[in-house]
Parts: sequence; structure tokens; C-alpha cells
Amino acid sequence: MSENITEVIVGTGVLAVAIGFLVFATGATSFATGGDAYSLAASFRSAEGVKVGTDVRMAGVKVGTVTGLELNPQTFRADATFTMKQGIEVPDDSAISISSEGLLGGNFVEVIPGGSPFNLEPGGEIEDTQSSVSLITLLMKFVAGDGEE
Repeated sequence: MSENITEVIVGTGVLAVAIGFLVFATGATSFATGGDAYSLAASFRSAEGVKVGTDVRMAGVKVGTVTGLELNPQTFRADATFTMKQGIEVPDDSAISISSEGLLGGNFVEVIPGGSPFNLEPGGEIEDTQSSVSLITLLMKFVAGDGEE
């Protein structure tokens, strides 16, 4: 009989942890899918290292998430859509770049706010973009040299 009580207690604990995880996961994904967020867009020459779900940061703080990434067949650029947390207003002359967390870290999208008194409307596009820099390309240029002496 004591084995049944132990099994019930352990089962209840596992069920409570599963429900807690489900609540956490639902809260985390509602931010990513636009619970209290609005959408913006940007077009990059190269979006290497960025995928749906990548963080969007401003001053090192997460303020959004990449929600879409596709190749534009007319411009051959990577068109990205992302959400921004409601209440974070982005000036219309802001820039956006793909940055690296470190040598072995992943990439994130960084919004660099401009100084304009006018803000981007939901669905607007950030025009000033900086694509990702490939670490392999940089290493190859360093090893091979530019031919300059």
C-alpha cells in the first residue's frame, strides 16, 4: 500500500512540473507570436545565422523576435519580419544589424535607434540594414592577405 502512495505523490509531482512547463512555454511563445507586440520588417543582403525565433535586441535587451525570413526573388535579399514589444517605439531613421554574441555564440538582430522624432508605424520597414559578417570569410582574408603590403 505504501508503494501506491509513493507512486501517486511522484506522479502528482511530475504532472505539476509538466503543467508548469506548459504555462511557461505558452507565455514565452505568446510574446514571440505577437501577444503584446507589433510587426516590423527589414531586408538584408545576407541573413546568415538568423532564423525564425532569433532574438531582436536594443541596447542588449531583448525587445522582440524574428517571426519570418524568406528570400525575395526580385532583389535576391533576405526579407525578415520581426515583432517588437508594445511600448518600444522605434524612430524611423533607425538602423538594424545582425550581430554575434561572441566567437562561438549565436547571432541576434540588433536595432540601433535613430534620432528622428517620428516613429515607425506597425508593419513599417527599417531601411538602414547591416548584414551578418561571416567569420570564415574574415579568417580567409586574414590568412590569405589582401595583397597590400
